[in-house]
Amino acid sequence: MSTEPSAARAARLTIALGLAAGFCEGIDLQGPGVAAPGIRATFMPTAQQMGSFLAAGTLGLFIGAVVGGWLADRIGRRRVLACSVLAFGVFSILNAWAPTYEWLYWARFLTGLGLGGALPMLVTMVAEASAPERRSANVAMAYAGLPIGGILVSIIASSIAPENWRTIFVLGGVVPIVVGLLMMFLLPESSEFSRVRAAGSGAARADAGNLFKIMAEGRALPTLVLWVTFFLGLLILYLLLTWLPLLMTDNGLSSRQAAMAQIGFNVGGAVAALSMGRLLAGRWRMPSVVAAAVGIPLFLYLVAHAGSAFGTVAACVLLLGVAVLALQAFFYASAPTLYPTWIRGVGVGAVIAVGRVGSYVGPKVGGYLKGLGHSSPQLLMDLMPIAIAGSAFALLLALFKPRHRD
Repeated sequence: MSTEPSAARAARLTIALGLAAGFCEGIDLQGPGVAAPGIRATFMPTAQQMGSFLAAGTLGLFIGAVVGGWLADRIGRRRVLACSVLAFGVFSILNAWAPTYEWLYWARFLTGLGLGGALPMLVTMVAEASAPERRSANVAMAYAGLPIGGILVSIIASSIAPENWRTIFVLGGVVPIVVGLLMMFLLPESSEFSRVRAAGSGAARADAGNLFKIMAEGRALPTLVLWVTFFLGLLILYLLLTWLPLLMTDNGLSSRQAAMAQIGFNVGGAVAALSMGRLLAGRWRMPSVVAAAVGIPLFLYLVAHAGSAFGTVAACVLLLGVAVLALQAFFYASAPTLYPTWIRGVGVGAVIAVGRVGSYVGPKVGGYLKGLGHSSPQLLMDLMPIAIAGSAFALLLALFKPRHRD
């Protein structure tokens, strides 16, 4: 009997659970930003402390991404992904129990460790479960789970009082615990990983997960470009995800209006991520990347000058979400195609870890600029040179062709 139907079912299950994992990560990654007004009212942190809290998860994520990617190339994808999703669910609930700012900070850091192990495997397993012509589309589809999770958490934030912010972290914990348990019992190991591991020589097995090998065989330049692109892109994205609700309320919108505008950012991002998967597989690959790269500084400028009229702000934020998340989908779809199977986990993990340096810096930059007394429009305009540089590197990345489809 042919194994093709069972292989196809395994692939569909992997992609579905990857989308679910992306959804969970979207809840948890964007939860602190939409909960920030309530956290600020509860603990009264300084602007710098708020920036440190918002960045704490990404500091843990940096460590988790490198370690998780290395482990996945050594012991397998499935166990690392399932355990990581379970871990960030448990630690997210610890955020909800925080009695002090210090507790909240360390709970957020531990949540980031779990997130870090999950993200590289989410991308890697979906890529390895997909047919070569569907890899970009399916990775982008799984990535679309992040803004969809952000939509849900923003809707919840807009429907509860700011002082009930702990509810957001409870949701961010319970859902991934359920998904992690499903992965533990239902998710098959990557067939590509199993095949390559079984067929590999002793030397290839010894090199599995070797961080230094990601720069070998002509991969150094595209890897460095990918690193810089991820760093700049995630700096912009996470500054916006964590500070945009506060910037909008400081500029005259209510907390509910700011949360609704944040929903628009994620709606635009989800549509863009789903669309990019199809576009990246065909002749619209370069035009779509160019459009998104040009759109980021353009819509950032429009958001900065939109004033306090809710309709105008919401429309500009939605378009900004389209541009920013479209490029993010492109970045994530590009990463696994650069590396062979035996170092794909650590390669994608390293890319994500470098990007998380940017996601750590972004919230800190926002806190620093707010601490200097910069207004919301001024702070957004301060980001313009970074946005332009990030778009330029994204265009450079688009010139590289996928190297590995094994």
